[in-house]
Amino acid sequence: MRQSLYLFASALLAALIVAAAAPASAQQLAQDLNESVSTIEVSVKDLYGREESGKVVITQFRPAGPGPFPILVLNHGRATSNRNEPPRFRYTRQARYFVERGFAVFEPTRIGYGAYMTQFDPEDSGTCGSRDYGPMAKAGSTEILAVLDYARQQPDVDPRRVVLVGQSVGGYLTVATAAANPDGLVGAINFAGGAGGDPVTHPGNPCAPQRLEDMYAQFGKTAKVPMLWIYTENDLFFGPSHSKSWQAAFAKTGGDVDYHLLPPFAKNGHTLFSSGPDIWEPVVGPFLDKLGFPARQQK
Repeated sequence: MRQSLYLFASALLAALIVAAAAPASAQQLAQDLNESVSTIEVSVKDLYGREESGKVVITQFRPAGPGPFPILVLNHGRATSNRNEPPRFRYTRQARYFVERGFAVFEPTRIGYGAYMTQFDPEDSGTCGSRDYGPMAKAGSTEILAVLDYARQQPDVDPRRVVLVGQSVGGYLTVATAAANPDGLVGAINFAGGAGGDPVTHPGNPCAPQRLEDMYAQFGKTAKVPMLWIYTENDLFFGPSHSKSWQAAFAKTGGDVDYHLLPPFAKNGHTLFSSGPDIWEPVVGPFLDKLGFPARQQK
């Protein structure tokens, strides 16, 4: 009887382990985008100085053909709850736009999110009254740079032509990573970038916005590539007064930024990247044209 219970418990544990890992690849892959999934291990520190290694799931999308393709790293935001949803980030419609521009798209699901979520949360920035946005920028950019290193090793890419794109916290981390000037980087796009926002408890007014302004000013000192920043007038995470001040701080210290404040979108403009590609694509297109990534001719 005891042996039977042991075997049952062992089988149950094995099933739970498989179930925990399965969501990263359980979604049907987009064959027309040559979608694939891989993982890498990255070590980062959190707000409290604790260091841990975790899995970064990388969803990849590619054009047809042999390449070499320019690299685009697409960085997701941060939900106010349920960090384990979705199991992995895969903005397929948005990725399709960039793939049609000729990019190989690498979309990481960072440590602390998705199917491999743990209590270790390197993007925790503290309580609203005492936010510290520096450690999350360091941890997130460390992961993005590791994903970029992985991307450069692929045989069908051009490591000399890199673009970073991010939404919300991913936009903030995109600016932070661009400020490190990784090899091959030619430009970056920030969609509604910031942190500390909550549309329910303090709509439009993130926690400690001045500290975010200080971070953007710091990034502006070292960033060398041109950037496109896109915000909306009715962003319930980061209202216009804040995004304007962040842009001004970034530009004042030397950052090259083309800032666009778009009209209100839906009930919350923060959803523009995910729900309004038809609106932002005409803004992004000319920026990519200037960087040397014109739209491909349709056959």
